[in-house]
Amino acid sequence: MSLVLSLTAAAFYSTSSALLWHTLKNRKARAEASVGVVTTESLASAQTATNIFLDHRNLTLLCATMALIIHGWLVIHQTGLPNSLNLPLLTSVSATTLTIVFIHIALCLRQPADYLGLAVYPLAAISLLIHNASAVGTPIVSRAIEVHIFLSLVSYAMLTLAASQAILTSVQRNFLAKHKPGGFMRALPPLDTSERLLFTLLTYGFVLLSTALLSGFIYLDNMFDQRLVHKTILSCVGWGIFGVLLYGRWRFGWRGRKAVHWTLAGFGVLILAYFGSKVVIEFMLG
Repeated sequence: MSLVLSLTAAAFYSTSSALLWHTLKNRKARAEASVGVVTTESLASAQTATNIFLDHRNLTLLCATMALIIHGWLVIHQTGLPNSLNLPLLTSVSATTLTIVFIHIALCLRQPADYLGLAVYPLAAISLLIHNASAVGTPIVSRAIEVHIFLSLVSYAMLTLAASQAILTSVQRNFLAKHKPGGFMRALPPLDTSERLLFTLLTYGFVLLSTALLSGFIYLDNMFDQRLVHKTILSCVGWGIFGVLLYGRWRFGWRGRKAVHWTLAGFGVLILAYFGSKVVIEFMLG
């Protein structure tokens, strides 16, 4: 049953990805139509492209939401909620991608950030296909620690979206620098809008990460226990990197390549902190 539901949700995610690609192509066509000479035919063509764009966008979000619902049920079943919380490595990956998709859909309802789904939906589909092979972990029954883990998952999800946005912003900047703004780039928002979204995601992710770390120091008996010390240190290093970046943005107006490099550096450290520590504990230390 779990495998069938995983395949069904993965199919919905795949459909969302395909629809999203067509949606972005229609947005590109709409942008190109608006550049030409304004005639009755061009206005009609632009209106048709707009209608197709809205229909495809709504259908994309509907398919993604259906996948999200099935994905959520699978994660709840796999983790043992609400009685306890069991998060071995592959289940953690699936729970994280679930949170990423949820945040992405919520973000799309407020602003045109659909394009991030080209990275988000395939990642979620892959995590669903592999989560059935997850090992059995140690159940967590402390509600306080569950809150800490929940905050950690949400902060990682938010910062994963920020890292995806940073990569896309870098690609967009390179295309514009080479005076090649055509193709897929026409479907994206202006560069200033992309950078504002990047720092919005970073700000929320940093606040959530700060709260997660604080809750860990409050609720865990010893954050520098031998099995947790590398995770704690790397998480603090990642927190420091994002903090410096946001301060640099506020104080010196950092942007462009510097912002992208610092974002990816902080994200890489967090990946090592969370998933790297799970690899060490589950596969190397048994």
